[in-house]
Amino acid sequence: MIWEGTTKEKFDRLIEKVPAFLRGMAQEKVSKKAEAVVTREGRAQVTEKDLVDAFFAETPFGFHGPMKTDMEALGIDYTKYGYLRQGVSLKR
Repeated sequence: MIWEGTTKEKFDRLIEKVPAFLRGMAQEKVSKKAEAVVTREGRAQVTEKDLVDAFFAETPFGFHGPMKTDMEALGIDYTKYGYLRQGVSLKR
């Protein structure tokens, strides 16, 4: 599977942030999720959106805050893919 531009590099850098004892499992689950979406949609390349969607899908909700912080540090704007910025409340 081909990963678009710097998407694979961003994936590798995000995986480095995962605690060592979970890293192997996270790497496998997130990469398989991203690649499965690409395959199901008949595309040939994993994009940043696929990467973001896979991380959100495979990361337990309680860890989304630190994951978002890590994404922001790498210049990944997850909000453009429909995810709320950290600290934004759904209540009005």
